[in-house]
Amino acid sequence: MKSDRSAALLLLGAAILGLVLANSPVGFALLDLKATNVGIEALNLSLPIQKWTSDLLLAAFFLVAGLELKYELSKGVLSKLSTALVPVVAGIGGIAIPALVYSYFNWGTEYMVGWPIPTATDIAFALGVLAIFGRGLPKAARVFLLALAIFDDLVAIMVIAIFYTDNLAIEWLFAAALVLAAHAIAERVPRIPIVAIRFLSFGLAWYAVYQSGVHATIAGVAMGLIIPATRSHSLVAKIQPWTNTVALPVFAFFAVSIALPTFEGEVSSVFNGIAIALPVGKIVGITAFALLANLLAEKSARLNLHPLDFAAVAGLAGIGFTVSLLMTKLAFESMPEIRAEATLAVIVGSLLSLAFGAYLSQLRGRHYAKLAKQQDQ
Repeated sequence: MKSDRSAALLLLGAAILGLVLANSPVGFALLDLKATNVGIEALNLSLPIQKWTSDLLLAAFFLVAGLELKYELSKGVLSKLSTALVPVVAGIGGIAIPALVYSYFNWGTEYMVGWPIPTATDIAFALGVLAIFGRGLPKAARVFLLALAIFDDLVAIMVIAIFYTDNLAIEWLFAAALVLAAHAIAERVPRIPIVAIRFLSFGLAWYAVYQSGVHATIAGVAMGLIIPATRSHSLVAKIQPWTNTVALPVFAFFAVSIALPTFEGEVSSVFNGIAIALPVGKIVGITAFALLANLLAEKSARLNLHPLDFAAVAGLAGIGFTVSLLMTKLAFESMPEIRAEATLAVIVGSLLSLAFGAYLSQLRGRHYAKLAKQQDQ
């Protein structure tokens, strides 16, 4: 459960299973199951099963992202300008260029709402693929990918909160803030049952954020950010195995279990925009911006990576998957046919990025292994 490789394989397997079953003889039953409401009506929590997976299970995933972000901002690679410069600048390129590519295909249409979809990076999946294929790469490559993906997640969180929030209920948002403030105090009180309090605070904050109209995953991020950085690593070690092996695969299964549309003639501009922006936009944007930042940075801030190393990591960063699928659902909730095309485009674009990143990571890994062997001789 703690293996990055196993997490990536399980996530991909769950997605493939969902897609296959949705387009098999049991497809109608699966689609009906996704739409089945479960919960407590009196609390305004009677939700379709798929919404539970995207709102609650992903909140746990974003809790881990919040914990990692808190640590990196406080003590890690994002805590100093010198170490954060290259991954942050590369992250900007990895967001701006895919957004521009998508906009090129969809400018002036009602589909522009989907521009954030190809800007996301799936941390768990990308690190898992790197662990499988990039064993020989320098440690700096993993640090660069992790910092890049965390910055990417930070932007994704802001995008979800700002662009995908309707009918904001300020009173519920205020209630969530009170819960989080109380928990921040509790984290500093000695000798209290902090584990039980964390469960309670997470549940209350999630419920209040959900009722506020802001996407409920924001509760997970906020919770992670208020927990002291000194406790981040231990909590990530306990929670991440469950999010990697339960939350993310279940979300991927339901998110990708769509009835594939029948394409009569050409696919929509949404499909082209996402399927091209994820691999091409990410690879070009991240590689170009990283090389520029590495060239202009002071010597102490430069990463000891070559252009092909940056390109390999950029390919892996093009695996959007989890967050891209969430944004697809949010952007095209009222357009089921376009949502199906966009979901398929996320899969296609992510697989193209995966193939490029995995191949180049393996190639560069062998190169470094060969250099190490020559130095030993």
